[in-house]
Amino acid sequence: MAMTIHVDIVSAEAEVYSGTAEMVVAPAEMGEVGIAARHAPFLTRLKPGEVRVKVSGTETHPFYISGGMLEVQPQLVTILADTAVRAKDIDEAAALDAKRKAEEMLADKTGKVDYAYAQAQLAEAVMQLRTLEKYRSGRA
Repeated sequence: MAMTIHVDIVSAEAEVYSGTAEMVVAPAEMGEVGIAARHAPFLTRLKPGEVRVKVSGTETHPFYISGGMLEVQPQLVTILADTAVRAKDIDEAAALDAKRKAEEMLADKTGKVDYAYAQAQLAEAVMQLRTLEKYRSGRA
């Protein structure tokens, strides 16, 4: 039996996941990190992307997070996310609409648009769609 680590994924709205896992992969600010039981403690910021919680050799739960913080202790991983959603619960229509709106804002050359905000919205929508696509194709 593989060693496990307890994982909590919490958003501003609710606890999204709590359980044990063999491995957690998260999009840290400086690159993707993999965490297993007995990992050295650390704290880092997370960027928008996919968190994968490998429960067993064949079972993995994918989540989309919009950023947040990751705390690692030897037997506990805590992800405090601004927004966290199970991949299967991502609203594809809303993500496509957000992507379209962000692209329209970026195309606006009048100077009345906050381009940094539009780029952040576009990146978030694209990451949601990628996470959903990977989940549906079974690559999560």
